[in-house]
Amino acid sequence: MGRRTIARTVTVAGAGLHLGRPCALTFEPASVGQGLRFRRSDLPGAPVIPAHVSVAVAAERRTQLGDGDQALHTVEHVLAAVAGLGIDDLTIAMDAAEPPIMDGSAEPFRAALLDAGIVDHGGEVTVVRLREPVRVVDGESTYVARPAEGLALDVRIDFPHPLIGTQTGQWAVTPESFGDELSAARTFGLLSWVEELRGKGLIQGASTTNTIALDATGVVENTLRWPDEFVRHKAMDVVGDLALAGGRVAAHITATKPSHRGTVTLVRAMLAQAAGHSNRELPVDIEQIMRILPHRYPFLLVDRIIEMHEKSRIVGIKNVTINEPFFQGHFPGHPIMPGVLIVEAMAQVGGVLLMGTVDAPETKVVYFMSLDNVKFRRPVKPGDQLRIEVDIVQLRSTMCRIKGVAKVDDTVVCEADMAAVVRDR
Repeated sequence: MGRRTIARTVTVAGAGLHLGRPCALTFEPASVGQGLRFRRSDLPGAPVIPAHVSVAVAAERRTQLGDGDQALHTVEHVLAAVAGLGIDDLTIAMDAAEPPIMDGSAEPFRAALLDAGIVDHGGEVTVVRLREPVRVVDGESTYVARPAEGLALDVRIDFPHPLIGTQTGQWAVTPESFGDELSAARTFGLLSWVEELRGKGLIQGASTTNTIALDATGVVENTLRWPDEFVRHKAMDVVGDLALAGGRVAAHITATKPSHRGTVTLVRAMLAQAAGHSNRELPVDIEQIMRILPHRYPFLLVDRIIEMHEKSRIVGIKNVTINEPFFQGHFPGHPIMPGVLIVEAMAQVGGVLLMGTVDAPETKVVYFMSLDNVKFRRPVKPGDQLRIEVDIVQLRSTMCRIKGVAKVDDTVVCEADMAAVVRDR
């Protein structure tokens, strides 16, 4: 079987979920090898944005491609329909920044694509395959992706509502099973979230006709399509976000509490491994680290690098001992590692990764420009070993955004989003 596109154009229209603005979305046939692309027909020059993780931007409760005026928001349901049908080449023209939410699922988009006709137009299908398992942790989201012949999902969610609670599901994802089991599962939310999310400018287009809204007693002005529609929707979201890999994903993925940001991070890690940018010349010891970073005692907070994926991910170790100078005053008789130094350790681990993206790293230095979403989960004490995992979320020339997570014995102790720039010393 060759690559697939559609036979003719087809259009759907409606208001977006988060921005609440009207949008006409048109699926258009594409040439062999083009891949999946969006086109903003409402902007001068009709700029094109590839449906690829390289342009994905961390955003709350949605998948976003690009930033600024050309950004595309909440594209996951559209991409789920496209990927679920095994379409390889397609142009998705939009006259607004966000696709219509329709009924809150991928099914209206899938139905439109089927109406347009799926055709095989030759060419070699791009398949993203793994050589070994990939594990990603992003906040509460945990993923393990293993080599497989096709796409299979094991998904587990846990929400504080009696109608949801803990739900699990397993699917071997094919065009047929996606249509029968996942495509029609709708987005959902608790009414208690509404005020906070709308205060952030989100869910401006949400209603009980396009969202499963839950109050304390159950579903508001709607009915469920399956008792476990909630976990099915999360699985559908995973399918959509995996489309950002730039090809059909062949992997068995176990996802616990999946999120859009987490799945995007998984895609980056999978592509890094598929490209062979994994665990080369490791571990990096302290002598090598001191040749990369300018930090010295008492401010060098990385002991070893144990995992590194070029331009994608790095894992470092910091051994915390009672001999650390900061324990003398923080606090006498009750030693706790200052949270700001845990964040600094994350930044230094990230700095090692960033130095690998530039020429003549010995002449450069990394400056961190911002910190966001910093959370401290539990104290770090003498005798603990910090495992620091840093993933590049966005990389543009000498500037980047990264996500850092610090753990002790697989328990998250700190996490933060950071922005950094590489400059001459």
